[in-house]
Amino acid sequence: MGPLTGISVVEFAGLGPGPFCAMMLADLGADVVRIDRRPGGSVAGGVDVLARGRRSIVLDLKKPEGVDAALRLAGTSDVLIEGFRPGVMEGLGLGPDACLGRNPRLVYGRVTGWGQDGPLAHTAGHDIDYIALTGVLHSIARKGERPVPPPGFVGDFGGAGMLLAFGIVCALLEARGSGKGQVIDASVCDGSALLAALIYGWRSKGFWEKEAGVNMGDGGAPFYDTYRCADGRYVAVGAIEPQFYRLLVEKAGLPESALDAQWDRERWPELKEQFAAVFRTRSRDQWCASLEGTDACFAPVLDLDEAPGHPHNRVRRTFATVDGIVQPSPAPRFSRTPAASCRPVGLVGGETLSVLRSVGFDDERIGRLIEQGVAWQHP
Repeated sequence: MGPLTGISVVEFAGLGPGPFCAMMLADLGADVVRIDRRPGGSVAGGVDVLARGRRSIVLDLKKPEGVDAALRLAGTSDVLIEGFRPGVMEGLGLGPDACLGRNPRLVYGRVTGWGQDGPLAHTAGHDIDYIALTGVLHSIARKGERPVPPPGFVGDFGGAGMLLAFGIVCALLEARGSGKGQVIDASVCDGSALLAALIYGWRSKGFWEKEAGVNMGDGGAPFYDTYRCADGRYVAVGAIEPQFYRLLVEKAGLPESALDAQWDRERWPELKEQFAAVFRTRSRDQWCASLEGTDACFAPVLDLDEAPGHPHNRVRRTFATVDGIVQPSPAPRFSRTPAASCRPVGLVGGETLSVLRSVGFDDERIGRLIEQGVAWQHP
């Protein structure tokens, strides 16, 4: 089920954005075969939600026979996803030239931190480093305080994994007319910068201060921030438009003088103190009872255990529980070709035999590959 039904993908197992991209494609119906490494220690099914919905095959890509099997998979797939440092796939004999030589229609998706070229392309890094270089991390801070790294949301997943998935679908659409595949160079650095397009536009026109934590959208404004309640929990308000701001002021019991001061930046510190004092007078649930469901642009700040149980998320089935693991459901939603429910995280190497058979290996040769340690099937 899903709009990508009929699309075949071979994914080289990695970390972060590559698996997230492959999960998105699998969620929406693509048949994704993941080439894994043989696991050490326990071989039980994992809890890595990013690996859900795949068929897993274990190959030793340091051996020529393993590379040959991977090339066969690439030769019969619509899409390839890899997230190694630049040059690693070429060194294995699995670079774009080799794979597109086997399959000219192949969409070859590459995702890295810094990109395939540039002065930093071959250096190590993680999400925090990539978003730091784009100005994004600088913007996630309270006034006068150090930046706070978000856990992969902006860089690995939004900036890279989701952008790679978008690029893959674009290349698949183009290939329908041209009959040719191509290489996609996605990076956390490029994608994070793209996510900041609006802020860069505002900054160039003087609508956004360079200092973090003093702007309308980064916690500088009293009407767009979080506040601590009497029970130590938090609420979020985002009443930007005047009619929504008026409603918030009235329902929260703030003084009427706050109405005329909404966009008076000099009065923002004073207003923030008033907002904070008011929200400390009631518990989070009490504020929900009076503000949630109104146009005051209000929401409780829920933790990861609370969010799946919120009535709105329950009705929308925003989260699902599969094999005891609570996880977000596939998104977005489609009216005619809906995605299936969340699929479980499969066993590493659980489909090695069936996948090898599907690309033309007979049982005798598969047996030799297993004996030689080139391939491994979960027992």
